[in-house]
Amino acid sequence: MSFPEIKMPPIEDVKKHFKLFDYIDGERIPPTVDMKAFVHNPNTGEKIAPQMATSNENIERALQVAQRLHESGEWANTSPEKRAEILDNAANHLMSLVPMIAAVESYNTGIVFSTTSFVNAIVWLAFKAAAGVLKSGYAVTKVPGPHGDVEVLRKPLGVAVAIVPWNSPAALASHKIANALAAGCPVILKPTEWAPYSCLLLVDGLESAGLPKGLFQIVNGGSEVGNKLVTDKRVCAVSFTGGLQGGRAVAAACANDFKSLQLELGGNNAMVVLQDADVDKVADGIVAGMTTLNGQWCRALGRLVVHESIQEQVVKAAMDKFKQIKIGDAMSTESQLGPLANEVHKGRILDSINNLKKKGGQTHHSTPTPDSAGYYLSPTLITGVAPEETLEEIFGPVATVHSFKSDEEAIKLANQTPYGLGGYVYSKDESHAMEIARKMNTGGVKVNGVSLLELNVDAPRPAWGLSGFGEEGTLETFDVFCGKSVVGVAGK
Repeated sequence: MSFPEIKMPPIEDVKKHFKLFDYIDGERIPPTVDMKAFVHNPNTGEKIAPQMATSNENIERALQVAQRLHESGEWANTSPEKRAEILDNAANHLMSLVPMIAAVESYNTGIVFSTTSFVNAIVWLAFKAAAGVLKSGYAVTKVPGPHGDVEVLRKPLGVAVAIVPWNSPAALASHKIANALAAGCPVILKPTEWAPYSCLLLVDGLESAGLPKGLFQIVNGGSEVGNKLVTDKRVCAVSFTGGLQGGRAVAAACANDFKSLQLELGGNNAMVVLQDADVDKVADGIVAGMTTLNGQWCRALGRLVVHESIQEQVVKAAMDKFKQIKIGDAMSTESQLGPLANEVHKGRILDSINNLKKKGGQTHHSTPTPDSAGYYLSPTLITGVAPEETLEEIFGPVATVHSFKSDEEAIKLANQTPYGLGGYVYSKDESHAMEIARKMNTGGVKVNGVSLLELNVDAPRPAWGLSGFGEEGTLETFDVFCGKSVVGVAGK
């Protein structure tokens, strides 16, 4: 499979895509509720547009359209082969939109273009993967029964809702939308109010692919709009990616009706550095773990757990590498690290750093920041804080450092937080590293490397503890939107 070359679109063309609209029953409608706040360009601090929300009337209309389509059974009864054909077509159309989606996100979220280009390959790959699930026959499987085969039918539950955050909105939305549609569900997307624009480009790709109108809709706004969606009895499945507070609210709202629920809520991920680790490779891993998506990703490095004999070496090596990192405007091809997503989030991160300093923390940072009104922050390691004071996720280019003497202590530190999404282990002895990794209570552990790429795209992406509920993955997300029926002959 060949990937198209990604080039930065002209900035004037990018700016044309910052016009917000609701997408309801095939219509583009300007949202009318003023949220009394603004979306800013994090690279410069300049205002882009006011934050607007969908009216209650149009939220209700979107729900009615989705419920009507589900009850009609038109899409649910469309053959898996035909649904796969449309999803494949969508992938082909969306592939050509990736450069603009990536540029819009760099302008709106501050993630450097080289990263948004890479991440947003997921936009079209998600539709290819969902089509592949249908082509594999997964929607109807068979097991032996007393009188012939027993069918295991995966049938659409009903109206689905997808809610996505600002760190990679279009890619995360595509994974949820593609699987909901593959399962046979009408789906309503609510992007974050901080970065809704790249998700709007999905409309063009799905319309061009011939998706029947109303099956995919978009409403806009904050938590109030999200609450209206997830508490509505017509909604049967919810997939949410975001913070812990929002995830708890969504889970509580879904509990009353036992809606199918998928939550991915982030983590405070540990990197365990054993005594024999290659310090230079560890430093590379620290830089990748703290700068990918500007440190604002669910599997970012949060706690550096390093053998006491090499702690100073590791911190110094990381600082030397951070010194070489170019922080700047995400739209510049020279920038390796962009600003934080918005001013509110930067304020939270600075508060977290100051709180840790009050508890004895010493900050280490070496990356020069530009003289700009943008929301820039030098990646920061913090030493000297007791481990029990560093249990909460910061969600930025900040990690605390803790030393250990024994494997048992390292594992205890790695498992100390209430989260469990990702983790890393570094050692020249891969067998030893794997032994440590197997004892870490987290969804996934990578040995001697840090990357956005999964170890295997077909492997599940689990979440332990406060990192979420359920699993993501090629088949796992498809199942979120399905109910199973087992049908067979019991007697003759």
